[in-house]
Amino acid sequence: MPHPKTVEQMMNSAGPIERHVMLSLLQITEAAAVASAYQIGRGDRKYADHVAVEAMRRMLNQIDICGTIKIGEGERDEAPMLFIGEAVGTGQGPEVEIAVDPLEGTNLAADDVNGSIAVMSMAEKGGIFHGPDIYFDKIVVGPKVVSYEKKSGKKINIDAPLLSNLELVSAALDKPISELTVVILDRERHKKLISEIRAAGARVRLVPDGDLMPGVMTCFSESGVDMVMGAGGSGEAVLTASAVKCLGGKITGRLVLPSVANNKSPADIEKELDEKLPRLMKMGIPKSEIGKIRETNDLVPGKDVIFSATAVTDGPFMNGTRLLKDGDACMTSICIGISGTVRVIESVYVRDKEQKALAL
Repeated sequence: MPHPKTVEQMMNSAGPIERHVMLSLLQITEAAAVASAYQIGRGDRKYADHVAVEAMRRMLNQIDICGTIKIGEGERDEAPMLFIGEAVGTGQGPEVEIAVDPLEGTNLAADDVNGSIAVMSMAEKGGIFHGPDIYFDKIVVGPKVVSYEKKSGKKINIDAPLLSNLELVSAALDKPISELTVVILDRERHKKLISEIRAAGARVRLVPDGDLMPGVMTCFSESGVDMVMGAGGSGEAVLTASAVKCLGGKITGRLVLPSVANNKSPADIEKELDEKLPRLMKMGIPKSEIGKIRETNDLVPGKDVIFSATAVTDGPFMNGTRLLKDGDACMTSICIGISGTVRVIESVYVRDKEQKALAL
Protein backbone atom coordinates (compact mmCIF):
# COMPACT_ATOMS: atom_id res chain seq x y z
CA MET A 1 0.00 0.00 0.00
CA PRO A 2 1.53 3.37 -0.98
CA HIS A 3 2.10 5.79 1.86
CA PRO A 4 0.17 9.09 1.86
CA LYS A 5 2.22 12.04 0.68
CA THR A 6 0.44 14.85 2.54
CA VAL A 7 3.53 16.13 4.34
CA GLU A 8 5.65 15.83 1.20
CA GLN A 9 3.05 17.88 -0.66
CA MET A 10 3.26 20.57 2.02
CA MET A 11 7.06 20.55 1.77
CA ASN A 12 6.86 20.87 -1.99
CA SER A 13 4.37 23.74 -1.76
CA ALA A 14 6.87 25.90 0.12
CA GLY A 15 8.23 28.79 -1.92
CA PRO A 16 11.92 29.62 -2.27
CA ILE A 17 11.90 32.02 0.67
CA GLU A 18 10.40 29.42 3.02
CA ARG A 19 12.71 26.71 1.69
CA HIS A 20 15.96 28.62 1.90
CA VAL A 21 15.56 31.42 4.47
CA MET A 22 13.38 29.98 7.26
CA LEU A 23 16.22 28.71 9.47
CA SER A 24 18.15 31.94 8.96
CA LEU A 25 15.08 33.85 10.11
CA LEU A 26 15.07 31.68 13.25
CA GLN A 27 18.70 32.55 14.00
CA ILE A 28 17.97 36.26 13.57
CA THR A 29 15.16 36.31 16.16
CA GLU A 30 17.23 34.08 18.47
CA ALA A 31 20.16 36.52 18.34
CA ALA A 32 17.90 39.47 19.16
CA ALA A 33 16.26 37.53 22.01
CA VAL A 34 19.61 36.61 23.59
CA ALA A 35 20.88 40.18 23.36
CA SER A 36 17.79 41.59 25.05
CA ALA A 37 17.68 38.74 27.62
CA TYR A 38 20.77 40.21 29.27
CA GLN A 39 18.64 43.28 30.02
CA ILE A 40 15.61 41.47 31.48
CA GLY A 41 14.48 43.09 34.72
CA ARG A 42 16.99 45.94 34.56
CA GLY A 43 14.35 48.60 33.97
CA ASP A 44 15.88 50.18 30.86
CA ARG A 45 13.49 49.38 28.02
CA LYS A 46 15.26 51.64 25.52
CA TYR A 47 18.61 49.92 25.98
CA ALA A 48 16.99 46.47 25.89
CA ASP A 49 15.46 47.41 22.53
CA HIS A 50 18.73 48.94 21.32
CA VAL A 51 20.80 45.79 21.83
CA ALA A 52 18.07 43.67 20.22
CA VAL A 53 18.07 45.95 17.17
CA GLU A 54 21.85 45.76 16.84
CA ALA A 55 21.92 41.96 17.11
CA MET A 56 19.08 41.53 14.63
CA ARG A 57 20.75 43.81 12.09
CA ARG A 58 24.13 42.08 12.41
CA MET A 59 22.55 38.70 11.71
CA LEU A 60 20.35 40.05 8.90
CA ASN A 61 23.36 41.36 7.05
CA GLN A 62 24.98 37.92 7.04
CA ILE A 63 22.24 36.11 5.13
CA ASP A 64 21.97 35.89 1.35
CA ILE A 65 18.99 38.11 0.62
CA CYS A 66 18.34 41.43 -1.08
CA GLY A 67 16.15 42.72 1.73
CA THR A 68 14.22 45.93 2.33
CA ILE A 69 12.76 46.88 5.71
CA LYS A 70 9.05 47.70 5.25
CA ILE A 71 8.05 47.66 8.94
CA GLY A 72 10.89 48.69 11.21
CA GLU A 73 12.12 51.00 13.95
CA GLY A 74 10.86 54.15 12.23
CA GLU A 75 12.11 56.62 9.66
CA ARG A 76 15.80 56.96 8.90
CA ASP A 77 16.06 60.20 10.91
CA GLU A 78 14.43 58.46 13.88
CA ALA A 79 16.33 55.15 13.83
CA PRO A 80 20.01 54.54 13.03
CA MET A 81 19.32 50.98 11.90
CA LEU A 82 16.43 48.76 10.80
CA PHE A 83 14.76 51.94 9.61
CA ILE A 84 11.98 51.77 7.04
CA GLY A 85 13.49 51.48 3.60
CA GLU A 86 16.88 50.23 4.79
CA ALA A 87 18.59 47.66 2.57
CA VAL A 88 19.73 44.57 4.49
CA GLY A 89 21.35 41.26 3.64
CA THR A 90 24.40 40.43 1.56
CA GLY A 91 22.77 41.67 -1.63
CA GLN A 92 22.72 38.16 -3.03
CA GLY A 93 19.76 35.77 -3.07
CA PRO A 94 16.01 36.44 -3.24
CA GLU A 95 14.54 39.94 -3.19
CA VAL A 96 12.45 40.18 -0.02
CA GLU A 97 10.52 42.60 2.14
CA ILE A 98 10.78 42.43 5.90
CA ALA A 99 8.73 43.39 8.95
CA VAL A 100 10.63 43.47 12.24
CA ASP A 101 10.11 44.14 15.90
CA PRO A 102 13.41 43.28 17.56
CA LEU A 103 11.83 43.48 21.01
CA GLU A 104 8.03 43.39 21.07
CA GLY A 105 7.11 44.26 24.63
CA THR A 106 10.04 46.43 25.69
CA ASN A 107 8.38 47.24 29.02
CA LEU A 108 7.70 43.56 29.61
CA ALA A 109 11.38 42.70 29.18
CA ALA A 110 12.57 45.67 31.24
CA ASP A 111 10.26 44.69 34.12
CA ASP A 112 10.69 40.90 33.71
CA VAL A 113 7.02 40.34 32.86
CA ASN A 114 5.79 37.50 30.62
CA GLY A 115 5.13 38.09 26.93
CA SER A 116 8.11 39.83 25.34
CA ILE A 117 9.43 38.42 22.06
CA ALA A 118 11.85 39.09 19.21
CA VAL A 119 9.85 38.78 15.99
CA MET A 120 10.23 39.07 12.24
CA SER A 121 8.37 38.19 9.06
CA MET A 122 9.46 38.13 5.45
CA ALA A 123 7.82 37.91 2.01
CA GLU A 124 8.66 38.45 -1.62
CA LYS A 125 8.84 41.95 -3.12
CA GLY A 126 5.44 43.62 -2.81
CA GLY A 127 4.41 41.11 -0.16
CA ILE A 128 4.26 43.34 2.93
CA PHE A 129 2.12 46.44 3.46
CA HIS A 130 4.10 49.64 3.93
CA GLY A 131 2.19 50.52 7.07
CA PRO A 132 2.47 53.98 8.65
CA ASP A 133 3.44 54.56 12.27
CA ILE A 134 -0.10 54.90 13.59
CA TYR A 135 -2.59 52.49 15.17
CA PHE A 136 -4.56 49.65 13.65
CA ASP A 137 -7.95 48.94 15.24
CA LYS A 138 -8.46 45.22 14.73
CA ILE A 139 -10.18 41.92 15.30
CA VAL A 140 -8.11 38.74 15.05
CA VAL A 141 -9.68 35.27 14.83
CA GLY A 142 -8.53 31.77 13.97
CA PRO A 143 -9.08 29.37 11.05
CA LYS A 144 -12.30 27.85 12.40
CA VAL A 145 -13.91 31.27 12.20
CA VAL A 146 -12.61 31.75 8.65
CA SER A 147 -14.04 28.37 7.66
CA TYR A 148 -17.39 29.27 9.21
CA GLU A 149 -17.42 32.57 7.30
CA LYS A 150 -17.04 30.67 4.04
CA LYS A 151 -19.83 28.23 4.90
CA SER A 152 -22.30 30.71 6.36
CA GLY A 153 -21.63 33.79 4.25
CA LYS A 154 -21.41 35.84 7.46
CA LYS A 155 -18.31 37.92 8.14
CA ILE A 156 -16.41 39.28 11.09
CA ASN A 157 -16.58 43.04 10.59
CA ILE A 158 -15.01 45.82 12.64
CA ASP A 159 -18.10 47.95 11.90
CA ALA A 160 -20.60 45.28 12.96
CA PRO A 161 -22.20 45.39 16.41
CA LEU A 162 -19.98 43.72 19.00
CA LEU A 163 -22.64 41.14 19.86
CA SER A 164 -22.96 39.96 16.25
CA ASN A 165 -19.20 39.38 16.05
CA LEU A 166 -19.24 37.48 19.33
CA GLU A 167 -22.21 35.41 18.12
CA LEU A 168 -20.37 34.54 14.91
CA VAL A 169 -17.26 33.40 16.78
CA SER A 170 -19.44 31.49 19.24
CA ALA A 171 -21.12 29.60 16.40
CA ALA A 172 -17.84 28.96 14.59
CA LEU A 173 -16.12 27.56 17.69
CA ASP A 174 -19.25 25.78 18.95
CA LYS A 175 -18.97 27.31 22.39
CA PRO A 176 -21.26 29.74 24.21
CA ILE A 177 -20.38 33.41 24.37
CA SER A 178 -19.87 32.98 28.11
CA GLU A 179 -16.91 30.71 27.35
CA LEU A 180 -15.23 33.01 24.81
CA THR A 181 -12.01 34.77 25.84
CA VAL A 182 -11.09 38.05 24.17
CA VAL A 183 -7.58 39.46 24.64
CA ILE A 184 -7.24 43.25 24.75
CA LEU A 185 -4.43 45.64 25.56
CA ASP A 186 -4.99 47.21 28.96
CA ARG A 187 -5.45 50.79 27.83
CA GLU A 188 -7.83 53.58 28.80
CA ARG A 189 -9.01 53.79 25.18
CA HIS A 190 -10.40 50.25 25.47
CA LYS A 191 -12.43 50.86 28.63
CA LYS A 192 -15.77 51.05 26.80
CA LEU A 193 -14.99 48.01 24.62
CA ILE A 194 -13.99 45.97 27.67
CA SER A 195 -17.25 46.85 29.43
CA GLU A 196 -19.30 45.89 26.37
CA ILE A 197 -17.59 42.54 25.96
CA ARG A 198 -18.15 41.68 29.62
CA ALA A 199 -21.74 42.89 29.43
CA ALA A 200 -22.27 40.49 26.52
CA GLY A 201 -21.09 37.67 28.77
CA ALA A 202 -17.61 36.95 27.33
CA ARG A 203 -14.37 36.89 29.25
CA VAL A 204 -11.72 39.58 28.83
CA ARG A 205 -8.02 38.90 29.30
CA LEU A 206 -6.09 42.13 29.68
CA VAL A 207 -2.43 42.26 28.68
CA PRO A 208 -0.17 45.16 29.71
CA ASP A 209 1.72 45.11 26.39
CA GLY A 210 2.20 42.83 23.41
CA ASP A 211 -1.02 41.57 21.79
CA LEU A 212 0.86 40.12 18.79
CA MET A 213 1.33 36.60 20.15
CA PRO A 214 -2.23 36.42 21.51
CA GLY A 215 -3.31 37.14 17.92
CA VAL A 216 -1.24 34.19 16.73
CA MET A 217 -2.71 32.04 19.50
CA THR A 218 -6.23 32.43 18.08
CA CYS A 219 -5.06 29.98 15.40
CA PHE A 220 -4.29 27.21 17.90
CA SER A 221 -7.11 25.12 19.36
CA GLU A 222 -7.18 24.94 23.16
CA SER A 223 -4.91 27.99 23.40
CA GLY A 224 -7.44 29.80 25.55
CA VAL A 225 -7.54 32.78 23.16
CA ASP A 226 -10.60 33.06 20.93
CA MET A 227 -10.33 36.66 19.71
CA VAL A 228 -8.04 39.66 19.95
CA MET A 229 -9.57 43.11 19.72
CA GLY A 230 -8.56 46.73 20.09
CA ALA A 231 -6.23 49.37 18.72
CA GLY A 232 -2.48 48.73 18.74
CA GLY A 233 0.52 49.46 16.57
CA SER A 234 0.08 48.99 12.82
CA GLY A 235 3.51 47.34 12.59
CA GLU A 236 2.44 44.70 15.09
CA ALA A 237 -0.75 44.22 13.07
CA VAL A 238 1.30 43.45 9.95
CA LEU A 239 3.43 40.94 11.88
CA THR A 240 0.28 39.34 13.27
CA ALA A 241 -1.16 39.19 9.75
CA SER A 242 1.98 37.39 8.54
CA ALA A 243 1.51 34.62 11.10
CA VAL A 244 -2.27 34.23 10.86
CA LYS A 245 -2.10 34.17 7.05
CA CYS A 246 0.24 31.17 7.26
CA LEU A 247 -2.05 29.52 9.82
CA GLY A 248 -5.38 30.16 8.09
CA GLY A 249 -6.64 32.82 10.49
CA LYS A 250 -7.80 36.36 9.87
CA ILE A 251 -7.13 39.92 10.91
CA THR A 252 -9.49 42.71 9.94
CA GLY A 253 -9.60 46.37 10.90
CA ARG A 254 -8.53 49.84 9.92
CA LEU A 255 -5.77 52.36 10.43
CA VAL A 256 -6.59 54.96 13.06
CA LEU A 257 -4.74 57.99 14.36
CA PRO A 258 -3.65 57.62 18.00
CA SER A 259 -5.41 60.87 18.85
CA VAL A 260 -8.67 59.42 17.50
CA ALA A 261 -8.25 56.06 19.24
CA ASN A 262 -7.45 57.81 22.53
CA ASN A 263 -10.44 60.16 22.28
CA LYS A 264 -8.44 63.38 22.14
CA SER A 265 -9.93 66.77 21.35
CA PRO A 266 -10.82 67.81 17.78
CA ALA A 267 -7.90 70.25 17.89
CA ASP A 268 -5.46 67.49 18.86
CA ILE A 269 -6.83 65.23 16.12
CA GLU A 270 -6.48 67.96 13.49
CA LYS A 271 -2.92 68.69 14.64
CA GLU A 272 -1.89 65.04 14.41
CA LEU A 273 -3.54 64.67 11.02
CA ASP A 274 -1.58 67.66 9.74
CA GLU A 275 1.63 66.07 11.02
CA LYS A 276 0.96 62.56 9.70
CA LEU A 277 -0.84 63.23 6.41
CA PRO A 278 2.24 64.10 4.27
CA ARG A 279 3.84 60.78 5.16
CA LEU A 280 0.57 58.91 4.65
CA MET A 281 0.18 60.47 1.22
CA LYS A 282 3.76 59.52 0.36
CA MET A 283 2.89 55.91 1.24
CA GLY A 284 -0.17 55.99 -1.01
CA ILE A 285 -2.73 56.47 1.77
CA PRO A 286 -4.86 59.59 1.18
CA LYS A 287 -6.95 61.05 3.96
CA SER A 288 -10.07 59.36 2.56
CA GLU A 289 -8.47 55.91 2.90
CA ILE A 290 -7.13 56.09 6.45
CA GLY A 291 -10.32 54.45 7.70
CA LYS A 292 -10.53 51.88 4.89
CA ILE A 293 -11.12 48.34 6.12
CA ARG A 294 -8.02 46.23 5.55
CA GLU A 295 -7.80 42.49 6.02
CA THR A 296 -5.10 39.85 6.10
CA ASN A 297 -4.22 39.94 2.41
CA ASP A 298 -4.16 43.74 2.41
CA LEU A 299 -1.55 43.76 5.16
CA VAL A 300 0.41 40.80 3.80
CA PRO A 301 -0.38 40.24 0.10
CA GLY A 302 2.67 38.00 -0.34
CA LYS A 303 2.45 34.38 -1.46
CA ASP A 304 5.79 33.24 0.04
CA VAL A 305 5.55 34.34 3.66
CA ILE A 306 7.54 33.24 6.71
CA PHE A 307 7.34 34.26 10.36
CA SER A 308 9.58 33.67 13.35
CA ALA A 309 9.28 34.69 17.00
CA THR A 310 11.64 33.88 19.87
CA ALA A 311 10.54 34.30 23.48
CA VAL A 312 12.56 36.76 25.56
CA THR A 313 10.45 36.34 28.70
CA ASP A 314 8.08 33.41 29.20
CA GLY A 315 5.02 33.33 26.97
CA PRO A 316 2.35 31.05 25.48
CA PHE A 317 3.89 27.58 24.89
CA MET A 318 7.37 29.17 24.77
CA ASN A 319 9.90 29.40 27.59
CA GLY A 320 11.79 32.65 27.79
CA THR A 321 15.46 32.89 26.89
CA ARG A 322 17.63 31.46 29.66
CA LEU A 323 21.19 32.67 30.03
CA LEU A 324 23.36 29.86 31.32
CA LYS A 325 26.97 29.91 32.51
CA ASP A 326 29.90 30.97 30.33
CA GLY A 327 27.75 32.59 27.64
CA ASP A 328 25.57 29.56 26.97
CA ALA A 329 21.89 30.17 26.21
CA CYS A 330 18.64 28.27 25.72
CA MET A 331 15.53 29.64 24.05
CA THR A 332 12.21 28.63 22.47
CA SER A 333 10.95 29.87 19.12
CA ILE A 334 8.07 29.36 16.74
CA CYS A 335 8.62 29.38 12.96
CA ILE A 336 5.69 29.38 10.55
CA GLY A 337 5.64 29.13 6.77
CA ILE A 338 2.93 29.71 4.20
CA SER A 339 3.00 25.97 3.39
CA GLY A 340 1.33 25.45 6.78
CA THR A 341 4.48 24.17 8.44
CA VAL A 342 4.77 25.14 12.11
CA ARG A 343 7.95 24.50 14.05
CA VAL A 344 8.23 25.03 17.80
CA ILE A 345 11.95 24.80 18.41
CA GLU A 346 14.06 24.76 21.55
CA SER A 347 17.62 25.80 20.79
CA VAL A 348 20.64 25.40 23.05
CA TYR A 349 23.89 27.21 22.35
CA VAL A 350 26.94 25.65 24.07
CA ARG A 351 30.23 27.48 23.79
CA ASP A 352 32.58 24.83 25.18
CA LYS A 353 31.43 21.51 23.74
CA GLU A 354 34.44 19.58 25.07
CA GLN A 355 33.80 20.50 28.68
CA LYS A 356 30.02 20.25 28.75
CA ALA A 357 27.52 17.52 28.05
CA LEU A 358 23.99 18.34 26.99
CA ALA A 359 21.22 17.02 29.19
CA LEU A 360 18.13 16.49 27.03
